[in-house]
Amino acid sequence: MPEDPQALAQRSAARMYEADLASRHLGIQLDQITPGQATARMVVRDTMLNGHNICHGGYVFLLADTAFAFACNTYGPTTVAAACDIAFLAPAHLDDELIATATERHHAGRSGIYDVTVRLPDTTVIAEFRGHSRTLRE
Repeated sequence: MPEDPQALAQRSAARMYEADLASRHLGIQLDQITPGQATARMVVRDTMLNGHNICHGGYVFLLADTAFAFACNTYGPTTVAAACDIAFLAPAHLDDELIATATERHHAGRSGIYDVTVRLPDTTVIAEFRGHSRTLRE
């Protein structure tokens, strides 16, 4: 009997998060995991600010990439980024809570496309990210 898709998604995320030192070190928390979707959040710390006193874009990208990674790994097999891009739409500041929501747009065979919106709790959009995934051959 095949495993329940939601149970598989949760188990895959838990295993991945346990091994993800970078996300845990930055205080990234996972909120929701469902097949093909993930929500992650992070608070902007002073060590994440750039010379303009705003959150360095690399941290915004990292949070979006983390949500993307968890979303595309909800099916079990190891899946990695093949390509991704981001558009920065508004700055994030010290103590802002950033919420990244990844949603699967297409998944067929070993390839997938995921969109991630990074926003503030008040719904201000900080960035839009698109990731292309590739499942590794086991």
